[in-house]
Amino acid sequence: MKTDVHIKPFKKVLVANRGEIAIRVFRALSELGITTVSIYSKEDRYALFRLKSDESYPLNPDLGPVDAYLDIDTIIKIALAAHVDAIHPGYGFLSENPEFVDACEKNGIVFIGPSSDIMNAMGDKISSKKLAIEAGVPIIPGVDYSIKYADEAKKIADEIGYPVMLKASNGGGGRGMRIVSDPETLEKEFNEAKNESKKAFGEDKIFIEKYLKGPKHIEVQVLGDNYGNVVHLYDRDCSVQRRHQKVVEYAPAFSIPDETRQIIFESAIRLCHTVGYRNAGTLEFLVDEDNHPYFIEMNPRIQVEHTVSEMVTGVDLVQSQIMIAEGYPLDSEEIGIASQEDIACTGYSIQTRVTTEDPANNFLPDTGEITVYRSGSGNGIRLDGGNAYTGAQILPFYDSLLVKVISFDRTFSGAIKKSIRALQEMRIRGVKTNIPFLINVLNHPKFAAGKTHTTFIEDTPKLFELTPSQDRATKIIEFIGDRIVNSNVGEKPHYEDRILPALDKSKPVYGARDEFLRLGAEGYMQKILKEDKLYVTDTSMRDAQQSLMATRMRSKDLCGAAYATNAYMQNAFSVEAWGGATYDTAYRFLKESPWERLDILRKRMPNSLIQMLLRASNAVGYSNYPDNVVKKFIQVSAEHGIDVFRVFDSLNWVENMKMPIEEALKTGKIVEGSICYTGDISNPNEVKYTLDYYVQHALELEAMGCHSIAIKDMAGLLKPLAAKELVSTLKKELHVPLHLHTHDSTGAGVSTVLMAAEAGVDIVDLAIESMSSLTSQPSMNAVVEALRGTKRDTGLEFEELDELSRYYGRIRKVYEQFESDMKAPNAEIYKYEIPGGQYSNLLAQVSSMGSAEDFETIKGLYKDANDLLGNIVKVTPTSKAVGDLAIFMFKNGLTKDNILTDGATLSYPDSVVSYFQGMMGQPYGGFPKELQKIVLKDIEPLTVRPGQLLPPVDFDAIKKHLIEQYHYESASEEVMEQKAISYALYPKVYEDYCEHKQAYNDVSGLESHVYFYGLRKGEETRLKIDEGKELLIKFLEASDPDEKGVRTLMFRVNGSIRHVKIQDKNLEVKTDLRLKADKNNPKHLGSSIPGVVEKVLVKEGDAVTKNMPLMIVEAMKMETTFVSKINGTVDKIYVNAGDSVHQDDLLMSFHITEE
Repeated sequence: MKTDVHIKPFKKVLVANRGEIAIRVFRALSELGITTVSIYSKEDRYALFRLKSDESYPLNPDLGPVDAYLDIDTIIKIALAAHVDAIHPGYGFLSENPEFVDACEKNGIVFIGPSSDIMNAMGDKISSKKLAIEAGVPIIPGVDYSIKYADEAKKIADEIGYPVMLKASNGGGGRGMRIVSDPETLEKEFNEAKNESKKAFGEDKIFIEKYLKGPKHIEVQVLGDNYGNVVHLYDRDCSVQRRHQKVVEYAPAFSIPDETRQIIFESAIRLCHTVGYRNAGTLEFLVDEDNHPYFIEMNPRIQVEHTVSEMVTGVDLVQSQIMIAEGYPLDSEEIGIASQEDIACTGYSIQTRVTTEDPANNFLPDTGEITVYRSGSGNGIRLDGGNAYTGAQILPFYDSLLVKVISFDRTFSGAIKKSIRALQEMRIRGVKTNIPFLINVLNHPKFAAGKTHTTFIEDTPKLFELTPSQDRATKIIEFIGDRIVNSNVGEKPHYEDRILPALDKSKPVYGARDEFLRLGAEGYMQKILKEDKLYVTDTSMRDAQQSLMATRMRSKDLCGAAYATNAYMQNAFSVEAWGGATYDTAYRFLKESPWERLDILRKRMPNSLIQMLLRASNAVGYSNYPDNVVKKFIQVSAEHGIDVFRVFDSLNWVENMKMPIEEALKTGKIVEGSICYTGDISNPNEVKYTLDYYVQHALELEAMGCHSIAIKDMAGLLKPLAAKELVSTLKKELHVPLHLHTHDSTGAGVSTVLMAAEAGVDIVDLAIESMSSLTSQPSMNAVVEALRGTKRDTGLEFEELDELSRYYGRIRKVYEQFESDMKAPNAEIYKYEIPGGQYSNLLAQVSSMGSAEDFETIKGLYKDANDLLGNIVKVTPTSKAVGDLAIFMFKNGLTKDNILTDGATLSYPDSVVSYFQGMMGQPYGGFPKELQKIVLKDIEPLTVRPGQLLPPVDFDAIKKHLIEQYHYESASEEVMEQKAISYALYPKVYEDYCEHKQAYNDVSGLESHVYFYGLRKGEETRLKIDEGKELLIKFLEASDPDEKGVRTLMFRVNGSIRHVKIQDKNLEVKTDLRLKADKNNPKHLGSSIPGVVEKVLVKEGDAVTKNMPLMIVEAMKMETTFVSKINGTVDKIYVNAGDSVHQDDLLMSFHITEE
């Protein structure tokens, strides 16, 4: 050690910085036994870094978040008051400010870094270039002085040639830097660079140099002591940049030729000797395509990326800085670098900067609370963090860096793998991050080969093909939280998780589908025709749950019965499990895909025929669709597992059934033509729906090639003796099996089935006992036992059916809220002819209007409405038209006798207009002409099948829209077909489903009681989110609402505490500020029902006349058109389309025209 060495050990050091670098310096100081002091702005009062120091002091609270850290006077005062020996500046802020260095020296405080003279010489790009020329270091062509005016810059640019680079003399981090490609933009870019430099560094010095296109950016890390000794710690490749800000760095710069690297090392040492550099510093070079290096600047401080040099050399740069400032020479025992030869470069290290920047949104920084932080670590990984932890508030004032992930391995490919693994392990929720982008960079072949350059990111758009974080846990607990707060059920009842039906899976199963695949559709159905056995279709998964609980049973519960159903129904005909209302309600209410349900059922019921209900040209919708939609739907349904297509038309209009029947026959599946039953063939006064009517229709369907004929008795109107007569007659006429579907609403369902069986019906629809009766189908268990031992024995086993019944009975409790109040059979169905599935829906509609006490009156009006429409077949969608007309008559005081007069000027519900227009088809016997004219007014009715007139849907355009809107780029063509069909059938419903899935992820795996009601306090649930991945979720606590009605809910998810904020919508209703209409004020239009505004048909200022449609409000799938009751103009509209409204809310006000 030299005799003139002067060492002054530090006892206490202040770090004039924040965040990650502050913590890095604290750790180095702590390892050296030195007390640490932090300073912080008022915005950083909760920041983690200040808690990592031994002492912590606030900066001037009157200054802004950045200015506080640039306040030299306050920092020096704090340092003197705390009796610190030295100040470490970190990087950024005051780290390159010579005035700060002088202020430290003036007050007897050691500045850990170079002197102000060196900083002035090397921290300024212009003076450092002059020194470089003096030291014989290659530089980029340009000027060695600052430029004040744009005209001067233009002149120089013309001399050295475009493109040129404008740089702030004291710049760093890409600020104050501009690339200018032509003279036209130079003045603008020059002024912007000056302004940016002034704001960032306090000076507007700008210099200009030749811009090298696509060079590599190479840095050399140096250490110099106070005694003239300088060494380098090899190089770093910092070429992966975005707008001159480094994103990923690695050491060493292995892809540069050794000769070039040697020139860079020697140039760096030579320049440091020339200037007498001390402490840590970085010299930056650009290397062009011909491997020529050019010095560009020196950073007289520690760099963000110093970590990779530490990893490959084993030298702690921050500790070395501190010891050099204490006076230790490089060759001291403490620092341990006797010469350049003592520094070996071993292995490879990569640093990735994890930030809150959003690569998908032009790297805009995100702010907010980190709700989850889980880091990746392990062998070969170092994490330098400071801002990232659960609960941290990411502020908009500072750098977006969360944590630096540094990997080390003996090979570069190994370091890449470790970096990727660590990034993939990280879980950061609450703010967006650049992690997917960093992974793309690391995975890119150019990066692996070390062939990246400074424009790599701009030149590689594939880097932006990001795989977004699924954030499944957060989305799921937000969904559960919303259910907890907003399900409106009060205290959640206690529900047991599902217990699946008992099943011996070792027993072989040979079912109807096996026979169908062996014999083909016609062969199998003719085999059934010849047998005595009564075949059964199990409706529990479709029509039973539709009729009992408004089609709310979820796939999880239906598919839970699938394995057992497949085994226990092997002697049955089919399992009706799809189609009808199950399709749209899956999307609309259950937020799950009916296609996924079908795929699961097909997989779990390989031996069973899966049957669906097809509404002819309506497919699974409520109106006619273009033919290409119906054809595509049938084709894809068959491909995904439908074996039996039951095709019906809501008006029994055979013309509407032809095309779908023909298409279904093309699939090779079983096609069943259906006739909807209405009226009463046993009534001698029945003149419309007679025995001949059903025989004629049945023969027409048989002639079209149907493999079987179904009598579809949706309302349970078919009486036992009438069933016997109808079946006996049809059996004499038909050469295909006859299938009976009925409901048990009247309580006579079992008798009807048994009489039909006695008459020779081939197949009957029945529901498992706990899913049967009332508005559902008759009890399968009862019919099976009634026929046991007879020639019509079904071959089904009672104990097996009982096991299924127990399963459905357990899960049915969860769905009680969706069931009607019908507790016993209701023989008045014979009188009113309301279909089973509609009965509960109609009651719900009436109740939502606040008219539940008038339900008896409305039932009477339902029968009258049916007569007014022409005594029609009532099944969706025609039954909806009857129901809507009944409610419309009730609201408007109309009766069978006065509707043609008092109702002549009114606007009728859309469903009624659609019916009379012919959009639902042509009714048997034609339309009642007088009422048709009143309802349609100037609309011309159709006389042909509506689908013929509709233009084909462009499925390619739909797919393109869905991909752009919901980022389905990775979806297969098969899946996109399903999505396109769903959108074509229900555009708004399907988009709502997609948006729900984006917001909450896939919620179909939740237990049903959790899906509908959330969790009780202290209740725990499990959710499988992937193969071998499970979330264990426990609800702990909910806060009181804040002033905005938001509650904070606390969960434990896989052992970690998580918080979500949920808007309490119940409070919104209670504090609803929407004005109420004055019922006695003719200038007010109020809502008569709670619902959602579907359309506003006028604008403020428009003239209106009596009975003119103004607005449509939808509630419970029923649209109500509000019409004007005055002549005048619209004064103000208080709602918009999509708004929720409550009863008596003011919708519109008017100026009345004097008459």
